[in-house]
Amino acid sequence: MDSVRLDKWLWAARFFKTRGLAKKAIEGGKVHYNGARAKTSKTVELGALIRVPQGWDILEVEVVALSDQRRGAPEARALYRETEESAARREREAEARRLTNQAMQHPLKRPDKKQRRDIRRFKESGEE
Repeated sequence: MDSVRLDKWLWAARFFKTRGLAKKAIEGGKVHYNGARAKTSKTVELGALIRVPQGWDILEVEVVALSDQRRGAPEARALYRETEESAARREREAEARRLTNQAMQHPLKRPDKKQRRDIRRFKESGEE
């Protein structure tokens, strides 16, 4: 395999569930190819750095192999290698999210009828 479109490679590497979603992300400027926005039809080359959003994180991966066929996850994982900076940043941000969630106090139970009335009264009084 000597050339693959960017949207096809992202789909084959299982970053997106469909090629349509990959195309939408590329056109929306969410995917960066070697530090710049790219077009859907951009030809992927070995050694290229691609930044891809994955949930809360942005992965920066280096292209190791080319494929235009979607295979199993272990085979798809062999198409790229995540950079060390990206992995470290992802771990830091995950830890920060975990600590933030721990710091937030969640109510032990849902408000009862009286508390809901009080909440509604409070909200209505603040809109004036």
